Amino acid sequence: MAKVLIIDDEKQILSLLSRIIELEGYDVFQAATCKTGLKQLEQNNPEVILCDVCLPDGSGVELVCELKKLRPLSEIILLTAHGNIPDGVQAIKNGAFDYITKGDDNQKILPLIAKAMDKASAAYRRNEVISSPVGKQYSFEAIIGKSPAIQEAISLARKVAQTNVPVLLTGETGTGKEVFAQSIHQGSSRSGKAFVAINCSSFSRDLLESEMFGHKAGAFTGAMKETKGLFEEADNGTIFLDEIGEMAFDLQAKLLRILETGEFLKIGDTRPIKVNVRIIAATNRDLSKEIAEGHFREDLFYRLSVFQIHLPPLRERIEDIPLHIKAFVSTLSVKMGKEIQTISPDYVNLLKQYSWKGNVRELRNVIERSLIIADGNTLGSDSLPLNFQQPDANSQESYSGFDLSGMEKMHIQKVLKYTNGNKTETSRLLGIGLTTLYRKIEEYGL
Repeated sequence: MAKVLIIDDEKQILSLLSRIIELEGYDVFQAATCKTGLKQLEQNNPEVILCDVCLPDGSGVELVCELKKLRPLSEIILLTAHGNIPDGVQAIKNGAFDYITKGDDNQKILPLIAKAMDKASAAYRRNEVISSPVGKQYSFEAIIGKSPAIQEAISLARKVAQTNVPVLLTGETGTGKEVFAQSIHQGSSRSGKAFVAINCSSFSRDLLESEMFGHKAGAFTGAMKETKGLFEEADNGTIFLDEIGEMAFDLQAKLLRILETGEFLKIGDTRPIKVNVRIIAATNRDLSKEIAEGHFREDLFYRLSVFQIHLPPLRERIEDIPLHIKAFVSTLSVKMGKEIQTISPDYVNLLKQYSWKGNVRELRNVIERSLIIADGNTLGSDSLPLNFQQPDANSQESYSGFDLSGMEKMHIQKVLKYTNGNKTETSRLLGIGLTTLYRKIEEYGL
């Protein structure tokens, strides 16, 4: 669970913020002084810290420096009762993510925490991936499926793994594109080097550029020191660009330059950096359509799709569903402390009849829910949601319009209802970043 530390000596505000943030699905820790805050930081390693400016034993503005020294990947949001521009400027210089006024900015706190959490989580994931090479669990042997469609995809991936050419993975959301990317890396001569993954839809345009290419000190507000981008971190290894169709048009030009020359410029730098990186990209969009609409560069598409592999949706390989059920029940039941000895035929048949728009990822979520509900050691159809127990309803859409935005709104509403409004869990189930979810909620007026 994502963790947030709140440092504030006003008990009422501390209690109120804690309740609000906990309702969003975060694990919250409290502190009333600088000293206690530093201790909580060391013990719990939160991704995001909310810190008051005026504390009994020091200044929150100065505390930012100590917090960043101890946990440089965590993001800090300073809170103040009275807006003070010099304090705000100094806080950002010291490495704070943002600086807001209490009361006036109440509606901004949760979206701001979500943005900070996205940035911190990405940094922690990047650090974890870079520091530990991809293991055998991501080899081709670990990919589940005996159907001709998935075996054909595996065969193509095995062949291209032995080369250094770019690969474009296409397919619907949840079909396992990152698993294939990791397997290609593991099966290549670069397997001993870093595998770095980034989801292009999880970041704003500016943050994505900084994440990919890094920046020089002073390149923008808050850039206190020179930072390596993911392309530098992945030198001699592999970088996986998920949801490449979401990348801003001008950033696509910088990516094209890397593919053509192996060089790029950090933000704020004039000296090009050369890297040797194998690029694997993935998308659930129709890039030909995106090109026709002027959203995607045609020259970049041709460079990325030197070797293209389409991953089939789950509904086209129904014979693989029982294998996935068995694998997920085995791993998740251990994790959840359940002892499932039998999976009923009805349970399997109902899952085979479902359309699986979210594919393997959606299947995993449904099985996880079933395990939570199941009381005994048998997994039966009664542990499935009602729409699974009435399979004919799957073909009936409750939304009568034809526009995609209406369908998206309906789906987000459905998942929010399922999670009782827990946005962290909702974003996980939807497979999108918290920032993206908040943007959609605001866009649709949910």
